[in-house]
Amino acid sequence: MSSKEKPTLGGTRIKTRKRNIAAPLDPAAFADVVVQIYLDNAGDLELIAKNIESADLNFSRYGDTFFEVVFTGGRTQPGTIKPDEGERHPYSIIECEAKREAILPSVIYLQKILRRKPFLIKNLENVMRRLLQSLELFEENERKKLAIFTALAFSQKLSGLPPETVFQPLLKDNLVGKGLVLSFITDFFKEYLVDNSLEDLISILKRGKMEDNLMDFFPSAKRSAEGFSEHFTKEGLVPLVEYNEKKIFEVKLKDMKSALTTQIAEESDISEVIETVKQRVKDAKLPDIEVVRILWDVLMDAVQWSGKNQQQNANAALRQVKTWAKLLNSFCTSGRLELELIYKVQMQCYEDAKLMKLFPEIVRSLYDQDVLAEDTILHWFRKGTNPKGRQTFVKALEPFVNWLEEAEEEE
Repeated sequence: MSSKEKPTLGGTRIKTRKRNIAAPLDPAAFADVVVQIYLDNAGDLELIAKNIESADLNFSRYGDTFFEVVFTGGRTQPGTIKPDEGERHPYSIIECEAKREAILPSVIYLQKILRRKPFLIKNLENVMRRLLQSLELFEENERKKLAIFTALAFSQKLSGLPPETVFQPLLKDNLVGKGLVLSFITDFFKEYLVDNSLEDLISILKRGKMEDNLMDFFPSAKRSAEGFSEHFTKEGLVPLVEYNEKKIFEVKLKDMKSALTTQIAEESDISEVIETVKQRVKDAKLPDIEVVRILWDVLMDAVQWSGKNQQQNANAALRQVKTWAKLLNSFCTSGRLELELIYKVQMQCYEDAKLMKLFPEIVRSLYDQDVLAEDTILHWFRKGTNPKGRQTFVKALEPFVNWLEEAEEEE
């Protein structure tokens, strides 16, 4: 450039980043395409699955909309199950017959979709949660279809659908109070148990945090053990009734054991302990044989055992027997219950190495405290049926039995 030329300002081009401009949401257009695929293939789920797979659809953005179309035939209005504007198809889960053979193909179809697009499981959870929270807006027959679908989804292990997705949304007070939840869960149980065991059902209930809360499905007026048994017996679900009765029984035993443990630890007056046990037995209708087992377990659990000192262990066990003999005596009121107590002692001495040699001393102490009768001890010695350690214990008890027999002859 010559010295006479004037400088020019060419300017500098500054590169700017392009902003990501989000395309506006258009669930209506997405839904219309999916609905049209259903209509074009006349509800043939095999063909629909293939066309869904090959279609250029944004499932990551419109996953909820996809499942709305699957369940109800088209889009639903936000927060409800009411149909929104747009095309609809008649091949939805809600529109089919309330039979497993009619609904199972939809479960298998969704399984295929989810295997190829596993991220959609969250959208399935969202839509199912919304549908279940809106049970009152469905007709009775439609609720049954949802229950059958849900049971089949778990039975077919539908790509990891979590049980809490199903059970927790059901626990809305208004749904429970109207009996809708009980009706739904009954249909669910009946359908699921067609192909699965009670243990499988309990496993699902555990994962859904409902195993110990089955009563929560019942309206408050029917929420009782009797109401539970009556309802599910009538519905043909006797194994579930038996399972629940067992659970209730275990809770009652646990509560009694806990209360008794506290009283023993606090060294409460023995008369007070006896009255507490009697009242709990009466309220919970506990079998007398279970009471004897619990009493022995609690008394022995309260002993401060020595690690290796056999004599200290013997002294501690015998001292406990002597201290609480009146308690044992109050509930070992027949030969059958006395025999059960000997079996408990036998099992504990067999299972705990440090007590193995204490069996004859404990039996002798129970005899001295008038807890065990001579006839009961002789019956166990001659005809006892529990084989665990029996030969060892019979031999160990033989000197005492000989003494009993000699004393009997002298009399």
